[in-house]
Amino acid sequence: MKFLSYLLIGTFALTGCQATQRHNVTTGQTETNSATKGVILGALAGAAAGAVTGNDSKDRQRRALYGALGGAAVGGGVGYYFDKQEAELRNTLVNSGVQVQRLDENQLLLIMENGIGFQSGSFALDSSIHQTLNGVAAVIARYPETKLVVNGHTDSSGNDTTNQVLSEQRAMQVESYLVGQSIKSGRIDAKGYGERHPICDNATIQGRACNRRVEIQILPM
Repeated sequence: MKFLSYLLIGTFALTGCQATQRHNVTTGQTETNSATKGVILGALAGAAAGAVTGNDSKDRQRRALYGALGGAAVGGGVGYYFDKQEAELRNTLVNSGVQVQRLDENQLLLIMENGIGFQSGSFALDSSIHQTLNGVAAVIARYPETKLVVNGHTDSSGNDTTNQVLSEQRAMQVESYLVGQSIKSGRIDAKGYGERHPICDNATIQGRACNRRVEIQILPM
């Protein structure tokens, strides 16, 4: 019990040099930031792994401590990396029409909805979106330990084959543009999903506009 107390005290001490909470403007809730969660989860996972490898009680405690410290460093580092990247993207994309969402501790999602960046039925990237994508590329370039997946989506208008092809072409256009802005091709992939993953009701004009979107997932390498 005493060892566990020391372990938890040490874990929280590692998070003391940075803010442990943030205000989520989307939900209006106060949340523990990802760096702090990463430290805690990493410490617990590291401690568990270390504890099962020792030969006796003292050895297991020592290994658990080392595992906790190592896990905390890794977990906190990745979380902090994504916290910083998220903050920069939110600042860059203010009033751009592109949403920034935090899906989990180590995953961000940029949503270009309402067909932003493309003319109706076209996969040619509109020049109106270039400045926005330039800003995205500039931030991404500063975080080389992340990779991108560009996902294209359509509404339910038209036939399945046309929608699938259009979604793939739009995703590839965004991918190509970002590569042209010095994002290495090995860090980025493009996929199309046609009309298969709606996030709004296709029965309304507003819903169909919402479903016509390109999403950029940002993940750890």
